[in-house]
Order: sequence, then structure tokens, then C-alpha cells
Amino acid sequence: MEKPEGCILCDKPKENNDELNYILFRGSQNFIIMNSYPYNPGHLLVAPFRHVANLEDLTDDERNEHFEILSRGITVLKKVFKPGGFNIGANLGRVAGAGIEEHFHSHIVPRWQGDNNCFPVLADTRIIPQALADTYQDLQGKF
Repeated sequence: MEKPEGCILCDKPKENNDELNYILFRGSQNFIIMNSYPYNPGHLLVAPFRHVANLEDLTDDERNEHFEILSRGITVLKKVFKPGGFNIGANLGRVAGAGIEEHFHSHIVPRWQGDNNCFPVLADTRIIPQALADTYQDLQGKF
């Protein structure tokens, strides 16, 4: 699949169509958007509106709000989906697995006991048991 031009984390918030773009929450400095290629249902990204590649280049206000929103995302996911745990993190740089390395963002991945299956190993395929639009409807307005 070809990577689109521009920066999705800059472009999507400017489009004023949050439901189509799966944007769940807008703070003053950061926003929450659903991952279009999720590892699990409810896989969210928290990103600053400002195009900045490095965590250390965030302003104090951006960084503080980023982690407040990250915490809010975990709280909402716990209430809505009741996962057994979470993976929280950021892939900094291409060699670390960053798909969008030019725009810093954090991942919130809900986890459940036994949520991994053989498909990623045998067929390089992930099975997500819920459509993105359904997940969006479950989470919309809860932030």
C-alpha cells in the first residue's frame, strides 16, 4: 500500500469531519484519533496538532496535555471495553517501527487475555473482531 502525501496527523484534524476521520477528542494542543490499522479494537493514537517529530521538542503545555489525554483515553477504554490491560508507547524513528515518524504520537492498545492468535504468525494477518466505525460509535462522546 502506497503511503499518501502529506502528514495524516496534520491533515485529518484540519478536515472538520471528525466522524469520517475517527477523531474522538480534541484538546487545545493534542487530539485522539483511532488507528486505521489497529492491533486490537480501541487502538487509539494521541498526537499534538503541531507537526513535531520528537518527544523532546514538545512544549511543556503540549507534553502535559498529551499525557493528560493519554490518561483520559485509558479511562474511557476501561469503561467501554473493559480490557485486561494496555500497551502504551511511542515508536520513535523508522528503525523503532514508526509508521509516521515525522509526527510524534503515542499509542494506546487495549489488551485482553488470549487476544493474540496464530494469524499474525502464520499468515501475516490480523483479525480485528470489530469494525472501525462500530468502535468509533462505542467511544464517540465519551471523552
